[in-house]
Amino acid sequence: MLPTYPLRAGRPPRSSRSMLEEAAAELFLEQGYAGTTIEQIARRAGVSRNTFFHYFPVKSDLLWVGIDATLSELPAALAACPAGLAPTDAARWALFHLAAVWGAAEVPWALTQSEVMGTRSEMEASALSRLARASPALARFVAARAGRASGEPALELLAQGFAGAVLAAAAVAVAAWARAGVGRGELTPYLDVVITPVCTGYAPLFG
Repeated sequence: MLPTYPLRAGRPPRSSRSMLEEAAAELFLEQGYAGTTIEQIARRAGVSRNTFFHYFPVKSDLLWVGIDATLSELPAALAACPAGLAPTDAARWALFHLAAVWGAAEVPWALTQSEVMGTRSEMEASALSRLARASPALARFVAARAGRASGEPALELLAQGFAGAVLAAAAVAVAAWARAGVGRGELTPYLDVVITPVCTGYAPLFG
């Protein structure tokens, strides 16, 4: 069981966030996701309800802490893509770059404990908002990397379709990786299996 800590004056903001994450993990394991309230999480963490909402607008955000942090790095990863890569290859490079930090022991607890916590349906529902949040940046990048006229409706639509498809495929890879157990290894090989065919299929369309 993860440890709890009493409320202390002058706690650094990052510590409060970490304590909320730990408290949520404890309570979700003890009484399930649906049976746990925001008030209970805040009380266990030793912070106020307002402090909870400062870090997590909704309860389901607690299930995505590590993944949200990774997705927030997507624009930087896209910016770092080698200049010579074609649009879909560049997107693939960026996603592999993000996945490289996820080793076998780095799986978010909400994915490995979803059955015990009863979080599967909530995660499936809230996953859509994550894809929607990350998709525009990827679509804009791919359209720009294609080097065609800015604002071309067909190109923008194609880029949006590619971004949605490749991110949905990435979500499938993450779920399979989490289910694979202790021998799962790194995330990148799982990602390769599902996003490479998407990138290959779309590649000629951006030529």
